[in-house]
Amino acid sequence: MERRTIFGGWLLPVAFVLPQLFVTIFFFLLPAGKAIYSSFTQTDAFGLHTRFIGLANFINLFADAGYRASFGRTAVFCALVTLLAMALALLLAVFADHEIRGRAIYRTLLIWPYAVAPAVSAVLWMFMMHPEVGILGRLLNRIGIPWNYSLNGIQALGLVIVAGAWTQVSYNFVFFLAGLQSIPASVIEAAHMDGARGFRRFRTIVMPLLMPTTFFLLIVNLVYAAFETFGTIMALTRGGPGEATETLVVKVYRDGVINLDLAGSSAQSVILMLIVIGLTAVQFRFLGRRTLS
Repeated sequence: MERRTIFGGWLLPVAFVLPQLFVTIFFFLLPAGKAIYSSFTQTDAFGLHTRFIGLANFINLFADAGYRASFGRTAVFCALVTLLAMALALLLAVFADHEIRGRAIYRTLLIWPYAVAPAVSAVLWMFMMHPEVGILGRLLNRIGIPWNYSLNGIQALGLVIVAGAWTQVSYNFVFFLAGLQSIPASVIEAAHMDGARGFRRFRTIVMPLLMPTTFFLLIVNLVYAAFETFGTIMALTRGGPGEATETLVVKVYRDGVINLDLAGSSAQSVILMLIVIGLTAVQFRFLGRRTLS
């Protein structure tokens, strides 16, 4: 029998909900509404006069070659961060799921990096990869490999991809490990008896059962790479050299905070918000269909 909490009046339930409503309204809905309004307006250089210009900001964005390049760069960045973080996490989860001595310690150590803030993670990678003070950066230069991510755009992009994926591996590891442990042992044993072993068993039995978890992590990692790597990129490269590591969220910051193009920055924010809404809708639709089936 299902137990439900029955309140004597409406004041107590409202008191419980009010803090969350306050946070949602004042820190999410109002800023989002302001950004949507600003994306359809244009303000003079002094911020004194504002006029409605419709979709002009969005048209100008997609007519800008720099924004289109940033869009493509973000797509490549998100795809590589997602692929690297999920592939490494799945590999580690498969190893951690085996009966090995001290596996609880290994699991704990693999989870720890997720607790590291993006800015702190970037500082750690800078201490390792800086061409002058970094341990690995100096080593690469000593063995004849010219390494200087502050001047080489490809090296800078590769570094922020690795740094961004490193933090997310732990999050993916937890879900993949939980997914592997939820697979009934009888299914694995039956596959083993039928001759499905090694990679074949993983490809035909384990991976299809992990697909709901994999798709969930795919969407989460894409959103993470698009937004939450901002601190890592700003601490390591600040979007440089040039625009080599300027993703969409970094461009929003540059245009809005540094260049004071509030209308254009708001239009970029609205586009990012629509992308996240679209990804979330796809995620819920797919997972809901899997649940019903």
